Amino acid sequence: TLIIDRADKYGLSQLHQLRGRVGRGRERAYAYFLYDPSKPMTQQSHDRLATIAQNTALGSGFDVAMKDLELRGTGNLLGDEQSGHIEGVGFDLYVRMVSEAVEAYKEPERTEPVAVSIDLPIEASIPVDYIDSDKLRLEAYRKLAAARNEQDLEELREELTDRYGNPPIEFATLFAVARLRNKARALGLTEIIAQGNRVRVAKIDPPESVQMRIARIYKGVQYRPVTKTYLIPTPFAGSFGSEPMGSDEVVAWTDQLLDDLAWKPQSRR
Repeated sequence: TLIIDRADKYGLSQLHQLRGRVGRGRERAYAYFLYDPSKPMTQQSHDRLATIAQNTALGSGFDVAMKDLELRGTGNLLGDEQSGHIEGVGFDLYVRMVSEAVEAYKEPERTEPVAVSIDLPIEASIPVDYIDSDKLRLEAYRKLAAARNEQDLEELREELTDRYGNPPIEFATLFAVARLRNKARALGLTEIIAQGNRVRVAKIDPPESVQMRIARIYKGVQYRPVTKTYLIPTPFAGSFGSEPMGSDEVVAWTDQLLDDLAWKPQSRR
């Protein structure tokens, strides 16, 4: 039998290691973790004791370690600092950043993914009644922004469905914008930003055949080769006799624009 007084003062890994000192033989063993109920307990202390109480099965050390990582932060992987504030960027994004850094070390010639800024007249947000926690809602936004391909988006959709239920209709627009960002990234673009009755697209250096095609399709378009920027007239605001475009229409128009920018003439045989 093991008795630990003021167990709330111990770290999670310490409690797990101490509990493992007993109960290794055929005789049933007991570990009692005591705390003073008359003194206030911090939320982290409560979480540590709750984690120990919940993970009693053989082989639960991994779950305890992951919870300890969540509570304390990952710290500095290359130094002795072990109190990093992982909450600042979120655990999933932090792990992705570390993974990208490792891949960059293994493959120094690999180019960094392009950061794409998209600012269009689109209403796309996560409803508060779907994810009521500001922190968890921000985490979902981070994961959506970090999605690099269709597989990432599908995995995120499955995760959200598993945690919060079927996503509302507003998510269709959010995922559509994420697809626009990935398509723009594949073209090497850095921004698609609406400015009045035009949209600015940068940076792109299209061949002459594409420039001629864009000029034919989008009347009044301007291309500035010095900054590698397109200024393209948009129908977002509508015109006489027509209503302004809705979010779905803006997404569809922008998607078609990206297809036109990616157009390549068919080779003649």
